[in-house]
Amino acid sequence: MHIGIIGAGNVGGTLAKRLAESGHEIAIANSRGPETLQDLVGELGHRSHAVSASEAARFGDLVIVSVPFGRYEELPTKELKGKPVMDTGNYYPERDGHYPALDEDEITSSEMVQEHLKGAHVVKAFNTLHAQDMRDHARQSSAQERYGIPMSGNDPQAKRAVADLVEELGFQPVDAGDLATGGRKQQPGSITYEADFTADELVEALKLDS
Repeated sequence: MHIGIIGAGNVGGTLAKRLAESGHEIAIANSRGPETLQDLVGELGHRSHAVSASEAARFGDLVIVSVPFGRYEELPTKELKGKPVMDTGNYYPERDGHYPALDEDEITSSEMVQEHLKGAHVVKAFNTLHAQDMRDHARQSSAQERYGIPMSGNDPQAKRAVADLVEELGFQPVDAGDLATGGRKQQPGSITYEADFTADELVEALKLDS
């Protein structure tokens, strides 16, 4: 599978390493330019290359967006049209600046990303787990009890594509709902945020948060 990754920080970089290990073709971008990613690409191996954000968006059958929320309007739009886009981001006012609509809980951050990426299909996932836990808590055998990853989105096919990727990475996807309902159950301060739940525990936690 061709996977584009926009954002090479802790989460984006960790996902890139895990996906490269699984044999996917990776095109990864950051805000500083491809030349700053050569060390990371060297670690990822020959299936990976550093590109611009637009090139990563064009390359991916599925594209992972792992950028600070305050920079979401810099994401390319035309290149992502029709594609599943996995949003790993969170809104932190102290970092991103204040957005009144988010502060008043009128909308979720991923809904705002979806509004910007018209024509793409945004799915929120891997925003509740620390990058270290992505490395340490994966279970490659489906017979083992897996940690749950909440995911929310408005498009069923895009959610299925992201769910398949979550499973491949050694976790159990748990559908939290659409970007409005589920997005609120995944954001900072929610019951699932930074919580290391097994899949069964996550299902129960989401019920309590309804």
